[in-house]
Amino acid sequence: MTTTESRRGRRDPARTPVPPTPADPAARPRWRRARPFTARTRIIGWVLLLVLGALAVMTFVTWRLLVQATEARMDEGLRFEVDEFTELTASGVNPRTGLPFGTVDEVIGEAIAYNVARPNEKFLGYVDGTYRTQSRQQPGTPELLAGDPAFAALVATVAEPTRGTYGSPTAGEIHYLAIPLTLEGDPARGVIVAAYLADAERADADRAAQLMLLVGGATLLGGAAAAWLVAGRILRPLRDVATTARSITETDLSGRIPDHGEGDELGDLVRTVNAMLDRVETGVAAQRRFVDDAGHELRTPITIVRGHLDVLDPTDPDDVRGTVALVDDELDRMNRMVSDLLLLARSEQPAFLRPTPTDVAALTEDAFVKVAALDDREFALETAARVDAVLDPQRITQALVALADNACRHTRPGDRIALGSQLCEGRLRFWVSDTGPGVAEADRARIFERFARGSGPGPRSEGAGLGLAIVRAIAVAHGGEVLLDSVPGRGAAFTLVIPAVVPAVAAPAPHEEPS
Repeated sequence: MTTTESRRGRRDPARTPVPPTPADPAARPRWRRARPFTARTRIIGWVLLLVLGALAVMTFVTWRLLVQATEARMDEGLRFEVDEFTELTASGVNPRTGLPFGTVDEVIGEAIAYNVARPNEKFLGYVDGTYRTQSRQQPGTPELLAGDPAFAALVATVAEPTRGTYGSPTAGEIHYLAIPLTLEGDPARGVIVAAYLADAERADADRAAQLMLLVGGATLLGGAAAAWLVAGRILRPLRDVATTARSITETDLSGRIPDHGEGDELGDLVRTVNAMLDRVETGVAAQRRFVDDAGHELRTPITIVRGHLDVLDPTDPDDVRGTVALVDDELDRMNRMVSDLLLLARSEQPAFLRPTPTDVAALTEDAFVKVAALDDREFALETAARVDAVLDPQRITQALVALADNACRHTRPGDRIALGSQLCEGRLRFWVSDTGPGVAEADRARIFERFARGSGPGPRSEGAGLGLAIVRAIAVAHGGEVLLDSVPGRGAAFTLVIPAVVPAVAAPAPHEEPS
């Protein structure tokens, strides 16, 4: 033993980790099985992201419009104050006393007293660069600009009307309009200032935007909860698909997705998947039935062949000839049986039929010629439908021959076997009737099953019991059925009923005038 082998031999199997099989979902690590970002979560996330973006854009646009309206209102207010100051000083007469103004200080005092300040609006007066007065304030309102030397230095000595913006450390942004004032006979120079507290004026717009965000956020949370419930209901068919797919195994294909009757794309998906599962189950069932039937029916001839070969005497020529004949006969029977089983298996596939426009009367007559040579019976062609139809002539002929052969097996020489076809109420009817013993009432339902044989008193068939099953498969493939009309002791009539599909007639080519 090598060193490596010795170390491996001393390794404790209980402490050796065995990696889980990746194909086993239960053995996968929990962090790999967790799915934090499900389709439901992603849908809600994207919806919330879109709604949040729309809310942000709407709030920002609304806030900007309110701010612009506020800015326009402040600009309009400043222009209005200019007009009022101009109107007051143009006459040079004090409107309160009726006497001419005597000093610049008097003009400023009367002008500020005459104009009523709006909320967040201030009127201030300066004479020779010094603050003199301001508009009346509400009780408790601090004097924000009167004691501001930086603002006084900006507006108190202007020589012409000046509009601007000032950033106050206590009041925030200020929009102002400074108007110089002089009076003949008074050397003093005055300035009247109209100012708006812009930040305070825009506070309503800011509060409106905050309220929109608050209400929008609450609405967003409520919408998210509702969307979570709605998305769960919408995605329920997908969860049903996954649940059904997990429940389907190699031995059980009966699981189907619950169909709640939705008429949308998910409802179509459910119905389409269920139809696919039906086809898969039908195909698998056909394969299993073929294997079961083949195994069941082939077991007997194989047992017969093996039993005769075991007792064969190679030195006896007669025994050898008899055994070879028996084996050959059994092999022929097995070959016919396998061919019939393969035919039944192919009958459930789309390529089983090759429909073509067919003259039904000619088809009936050809089939009659073929079956008339089957046995020593009195064959009769009763009627033939004079119509063209789309069908598979080879399969219909095969069904009629099988029905005639079945009639031959259950009748005696000289009995009558009739064949015919007829168009009735949009359906084609092909029938084979006989005057044999008929079909017992207990056998009517089962004789169309595979390997089923009648239990009547007539001669027993040597076939495998697949003929009528093949006939029914051909009828079903054409979208029809096989009907049985029989009275015990008076014969039986098997009728193949299929839709009469009329071939499309090509439109005649248009007549061309000679050039």
